Amino acid sequence: MRSVVSPLTIETPRTLGDALSMLRDAPLVPIAGATDLYVGLNFGTLSSQRFIDITRIEELRGIDVRDDMLVIGAGTNFTALMQSATVQTRLPMLAQAASQIGGVQIQNRGTIGGNIANGSPAGDSLPVLAAADAILVLRSASDERRVPFTNFYTGYRTSVLRGDELIVSIEIKAFEGKQWFRKVGTRAAQAISKLVIAAVRSDAPRIAIGSVAATTVRLPHTEAALAAGASIDEAVNTLESEITPIDDVRSSADYRRKVAGNLLKRFWAETE
Repeated sequence: MRSVVSPLTIETPRTLGDALSMLRDAPLVPIAGATDLYVGLNFGTLSSQRFIDITRIEELRGIDVRDDMLVIGAGTNFTALMQSATVQTRLPMLAQAASQIGGVQIQNRGTIGGNIANGSPAGDSLPVLAAADAILVLRSASDERRVPFTNFYTGYRTSVLRGDELIVSIEIKAFEGKQWFRKVGTRAAQAISKLVIAAVRSDAPRIAIGSVAATTVRLPHTEAALAAGASIDEAVNTLESEITPIDDVRSSADYRRKVAGNLLKRFWAETE
């Protein structure tokens, strides 16, 4: 019986070097957890038929601390992130985000690199990486480069990632401040975000929000207002003018703008 995957060509490298050589030699779409990719294939919104399955590559998995920097392999799944004592200690807002991504099956299959590469503005881990000033390590067969997460996306589901590159890891320097994460969806679990926020309270606050623009965004004007001692109401006014939410099937622009302001108030009150 034919299925949606019948006409597909799938390469299955066992090492990172092999995968990068294959990407150099032919146009291939990487598969990690396939939690979003297979949905696209099933609904006919993904036209690609040549793929490279990087699921088995051990070099892309793992959580480590090197020179006081948290290093997360792009192939690390959300269950590992949620359960990691290192992540819980150094980046608890990522552990919390991981616990709210889909159900157990999605947490076991989905990877942080896949969440980044997929580029949905509603991606639950993405505001965390933006607020944490994460650095993405991109590698091809010939070179390696580091790109600040906040410079990675160029538009809706588009990025600076080249066709011959893979996201191999995420680097996050240690930082001070109380971390805070909230996701707003239609139900308590297994829902796509209407709005998702990650923030850090310190002398230089960091605030990042998803589902209010074409990409996950940092809010530098709101951050600057809070750092300068503005009242929370003044900061909310700044936030509401800084974001550009849209109306779609999940929510209205007005609702998202109002909820974003309410979440900013909760963040500021709960991290005093």
